[in-house]
Amino acid sequence: MFSYEKKLLADNYELIAGIDEVGRGPLAGPVVAAAVILDPLHSIKGIQDSKKISSSKREKLLPEILQKSVSVSIASISPRQIERINILNASLEAMRVAVSRLQFNPSFLLVDGNRMIDSIIPQKTIVKGDSVSASIAAASIVAKVCRDRMMIRMSSHYPGYGFEKHKGYPTKEHLECIRIHGASKIHRRTFKGVLSVN
Repeated sequence: MFSYEKKLLADNYELIAGIDEVGRGPLAGPVVAAAVILDPLHSIKGIQDSKKISSSKREKLLPEILQKSVSVSIASISPRQIERINILNASLEAMRVAVSRLQFNPSFLLVDGNRMIDSIIPQKTIVKGDSVSASIAAASIVAKVCRDRMMIRMSSHYPGYGFEKHKGYPTKEHLECIRIHGASKIHRRTFKGVLSVN
């Protein structure tokens, strides 16, 4: 998980930021990105792709990531903005903004996926990077925990949709809720799953 980081450190890149996003697949809520600069002197056990660990494990890792990292930042793009610029561009913009909010300017970016973000900082894209890079995996955990918490909060503002359970993803239960109640203000109204039941 540290092979990319070790190579970059050997090439004199001191501040390496991992960047990842969550929330491309849901029918509701924001897309959230995180950027994390890990401290090579403070290891964090258990970091891996956020999709491969339980929510309780992610919640346990988050404070340790926040405490031991050099810098951590997040950014989110709203459902309305997603509708305006499409989900791919929204994801890339969230990642760009997350990088811009880091306390220290990174010297190199490791970006999950196959699309570079708009930045003058040297970067490398890594498909499924959250499975092979500790920095990207840490960012995926931060982004996932933050977005899940957002959706749990939204469940109290928009009861009846079950956001606290499915976090906006297109489960059978969620689609049935949209059919019964219609789309809420945080639904992505241009997404096929929302359009098909309205």
